[in-house]
Amino acid sequence: MFGNMISNMMVKPFQSPLFDSPTNYGLDYEDIEFKARDGVTLRGWLINGGKDRVIVQSHFGVQCNRGGWSPKGKGPIKPWKEDIKFLRQAKYLSEHGYSVLMYDLRGHGESDLGTIPWVSWGPEEAKDVIAAVDSVSTHPHFENASIGLLSICMGAASTTYAYGLSDGLISRENVKALIAVQPLLYSYFVKALGMPGFMERSGANVSRQRLGFDMAKPNFIDDAPNINVPTLVIQNKNDPWTNMDMVRSYYSALTVEKEIRMLDLDKSRFAAYDYLGYAPEEFIGWFDKHL
Repeated sequence: MFGNMISNMMVKPFQSPLFDSPTNYGLDYEDIEFKARDGVTLRGWLINGGKDRVIVQSHFGVQCNRGGWSPKGKGPIKPWKEDIKFLRQAKYLSEHGYSVLMYDLRGHGESDLGTIPWVSWGPEEAKDVIAAVDSVSTHPHFENASIGLLSICMGAASTTYAYGLSDGLISRENVKALIAVQPLLYSYFVKALGMPGFMERSGANVSRQRLGFDMAKPNFIDDAPNINVPTLVIQNKNDPWTNMDMVRSYYSALTVEKEIRMLDLDKSRFAAYDYLGYAPEEFIGWFDKHL
């Protein structure tokens, strides 16, 4: 019983319905659909802000989707009280000449289940990041555009894994910059939750059976040296759900032009996700510099 409950918290897909739309912000957009290389269909919004620069935004995992995160339906104890609306930063970016691809990772929002029908925290979702970049690259309006990656939590993990894959992002020369927001290894997250060991082990056993691998073993930090574009790492230093040494290890493993910004926000991991929409001027300079 405990095993299924814990595993469901961590890897059960479709835990958050889409709750927002670009029409609520007066944005010019098109619904878009594309396939990952294993045939999984992904869906999203392509917001038109200009033809020369496109941001591919990859959201965080499990209880999120391309529109963000909502406390609705998340039970009595919520990590954040208000909707986190990723379209706020998309609107800002579009007003400053960027188009934005916002898409649902497999098993989230309106995208299909993956060939492994569970959330893997990055190893499987890496295929989606590659597919999103390729979708922009082959779009008739953006064939010559420079691409920036805004990758949030599991999106950052997925993006980093995508740099380690054969024919991965390292070969996409039109990708010019990355912003990795709060990259997080599964093993550190579980430790930070502080659940009893027997519950952790029970959940891990069920997830291993579902996914076919031990979630504590894949380590995207090993792929960080493959990243070949300037990278900005953003982290709330008051985040109770991570380990700052892990974040610094990720940053240290980067071999490109890089910068880390440690934010002094509320004691919640979700504070940094919310920050993106309220202070997009704090990170757009990285894209302005490199795209």
